[in-house]
Amino acid sequence: MSGRRDPFEVLGLTRGATVTELRTARRRLAFDAHPDRGGDERRMQELNEAFEAAVAHATGRRPLAEPDAPTAAATPGGPPPAARRPGRRPFRRSVEHDVPSFVIEALPAEAFEALLVVASWIGEVLVDEPPYLLEVYLHDPAPCWCRLDLVPDAGASTVSLTVVGIEAEPAPEIETVRDTWVANLNRL
Repeated sequence: MSGRRDPFEVLGLTRGATVTELRTARRRLAFDAHPDRGGDERRMQELNEAFEAAVAHATGRRPLAEPDAPTAAATPGGPPPAARRPGRRPFRRSVEHDVPSFVIEALPAEAFEALLVVASWIGEVLVDEPPYLLEVYLHDPAPCWCRLDLVPDAGASTVSLTVVGIEAEPAPEIETVRDTWVANLNRL
């Protein structure tokens, strides 16, 4: 993890925090840290890594490493990036899920309409259940199935992504899919 800080310290919580508390802290901190809102990319990366490590610890998927312990990311020739991500399996590429993925500063009905427009640019709508669920066959960034779940969040909408590879092709990296949605939403 960047700077090898305790993930709970990065999130401003104690080690006994629940997953809900972890998500709330990440969302609150990401509001200012996200590069799309003028924040710092390194800070956002540290926040995401801390969130993933803290959730993995809170759910019992893996114990926390000591802050000064070396990580796989620091080992030259170590495992590929997919294997280095905390809480992720090396062969995770068939289905990817990102909760929360990004926030749209609009209520779900308006956010859903914007996502429909973007979906027409980068793929084909398969299922639309306004204003909370959208399933799309994406052509861009790579052919895949993508589900977007919208949740109201204090005058905005939090969007969670699920991406699945199709026809024996692996799913594209979820970060790439997220960035494609965000870049196209910013074009509106």
